[in-house]
Amino acid sequence: MEASARYRRVLLKLSGEAFAGAAPQGIDYGVVGRIAADIADVQRSGTEVCLVIGGGNIVRGADAAKVGMERASADYMGMLATVINALAMQNALESAGVTTRVLSAIPMSSVCEPYIRRRALRHIEKGRVVIFAGGTGNPYFTTDSAAALRAAEMGCDALMKGTQVDGVYDSDPKTNPSAKRYTSLSYRDVLSNDLKVMDASAISLARENGIPIVVFSIHRPGAFAGVVSGNGTWTTITETE
Repeated sequence: MEASARYRRVLLKLSGEAFAGAAPQGIDYGVVGRIAADIADVQRSGTEVCLVIGGGNIVRGADAAKVGMERASADYMGMLATVINALAMQNALESAGVTTRVLSAIPMSSVCEPYIRRRALRHIEKGRVVIFAGGTGNPYFTTDSAAALRAAEMGCDALMKGTQVDGVYDSDPKTNPSAKRYTSLSYRDVLSNDLKVMDASAISLARENGIPIVVFSIHRPGAFAGVVSGNGTWTTITETE
């Protein structure tokens, strides 16, 4: 499926860093509100939306492990951070008039529902935006892998990755003004060239399930709605370029 086609159901993957705005850490509620407004526009246009959000603006498990913390514990801290971000996004979406449910892979019934696949599907079918928190529920897996997993489980037509830049480049466009943006790539290109779009397990899982990955900038107002409707700038990753 081309990025210009109308999608029935998509999963939007957001990094925790997107929530921090210009700050190095924390949550910029203005930024979260703007992203929520974009998601609301897509939902109202008729495309079903679910989300996976990272936690790097609060705790990044891999970084904690580098300074000596036991890796599994560090990853669990990161998973808990994703729940905080999910609750922030839920509040912003509901303020925008969108009915939302947070489902966590780590059960915490006081604040959100446990992840049950059939329950998640039912929420989506009822027109609710579903936010998947807690990663996969297992250490050693990133939220990119969680996004690819949930996209497959929910039968999504595409995995939309909102990033800091408007696609995949051959080098860092923030430091190299001559960096080239790809309009399309194959899964094989991403893996063989180590392009760091998502981790290798996420790319492989998307490939095995035939889920296109669409990479775009989440910081441009209206970008998510634009990409879903076929307008704007992005990079599409599929089986063939």
